Amino acid sequence: MAENSTIARPYAEALFAAVKASSEGLQETADHVQLLAELVELEDVRQAVSDPRLDSEQRGKLIRGLIDEKRLTEPLNNFIDLLLENDRLLLLPDIAEQFAVLKDEAEGVAQAEITSAYALTEEQVSELVQLLEPKFNKKLKPHVTVDETLIGGVRVVVGDYVLDTSVQAQLNRMREALMA
Repeated sequence: MAENSTIARPYAEALFAAVKASSEGLQETADHVQLLAELVELEDVRQAVSDPRLDSEQRGKLIRGLIDEKRLTEPLNNFIDLLLENDRLLLLPDIAEQFAVLKDEAEGVAQAEITSAYALTEEQVSELVQLLEPKFNKKLKPHVTVDETLIGGVRVVVGDYVLDTSVQAQLNRMREALMA
């Protein structure tokens, strides 16, 4: 069986293309898809949209009834219909994640997962981001977490690229060199 992310990718790409072709905003659509994804992750909603006694029209009314009608743009309405037709509503969390990646790529933005051995100030995060942005040639959105096992330094993950300057990584490299 295919992974959810593999199945979700074409749906995210289709929504992205529809939004780009319309006058709707990417960020606004990303927010609305994320809201739908969060709703579908609620246990009661998940059970309701999975209920075999409901047909596609009833599921559509249910999911549309959970959000403000003003948020239901034409591309989003068509997208919901497509998901209902193919019985893919439960993929909304994966689709929202992939849509956000497509939006970020289109805007020249990348997510930077920064893990530090200690809490970083806003100023330190800002300086680190300013140093890294030219390397990736993208605007970085930092997400900072603390992991004391790093002992010192930081570990930065941007897409597939990992920059690990932590003391723990340096100790691991030294151990491997000594064992070789």
